Amino acid sequence: MKRVTALAVFFLIFASFAAAEAADRVKVKIGITGEMYSELWGPAIEALAGDGIDVELISFSDYTLPNAALDAGEIDLNTFQHYNYLSNEIKTKGYKITPIGDTLLAALCVYSKTISSLDELKAGDKIAIPGDAVNTGRALAVLQGAGLIKVNPEKGSLPDVADITENRLNLEFVQVDAAEVPSILPDVAAGIINGGYAVDFGLSPAKDSIFYDDLSFYKDKGYVNIIAARTEDADNPVYRKVVEAIQSDATERVMKEKFEGAFIPAWK
Repeated sequence: MKRVTALAVFFLIFASFAAAEAADRVKVKIGITGEMYSELWGPAIEALAGDGIDVELISFSDYTLPNAALDAGEIDLNTFQHYNYLSNEIKTKGYKITPIGDTLLAALCVYSKTISSLDELKAGDKIAIPGDAVNTGRALAVLQGAGLIKVNPEKGSLPDVADITENRLNLEFVQVDAAEVPSILPDVAAGIINGGYAVDFGLSPAKDSIFYDDLSFYKDKGYVNIIAARTEDADNPVYRKVVEAIQSDATERVMKEKFEGAFIPAWK
């Protein structure tokens, strides 16, 4: 009888410690778009778990949803957008959301089926670029970084082809849907492809591009992806730990090894 009592006391104490430990843990819900983030966030989630912070990634099928969910308090943070996108969302929808940390730049690189270097471009060659306003502006910034064109600096981060002030090779720019650029590579001298579409098409941004994207090509951090929180929670120490966890060497290794250079660390 005494033995049973001792065992009961032991389990009671053990249960008390377990309950106390569970009570000390914090859960953070982070909104994402696309399952690729699950692998990207793997090391950070593991590190945070060791600090008593349990991260749950909530996947949304549409880019219009994560900010609405964050603003409504349905999730704690989100990580799917860059500064320019959030700025427009705040302007048009009045969200009280604030960036609390930089994550990555989705690499926008130049690829070709016919040349191995931009030095091989000839006068009048065609270059395919994404046709939407945001990615057109980025593509022109990349080409300017490569020294092929110059763009009117007064046009900010969203210039159009009409804003090109110098085009020494008289290159012709073929604007198509971003997802279509890989498929028309055989028909042009080169094409500028978003990192995700490149990987989906079987291209490695790190190995197959003939010119690689760089943070220095852009005037500001407008195209850098972020972690965002409700403005009232911007200084939450738990959320700051989340930022520290994703801004790590382990995350950078995942970017390089698992995503073929499609992402560039933007916190350095």
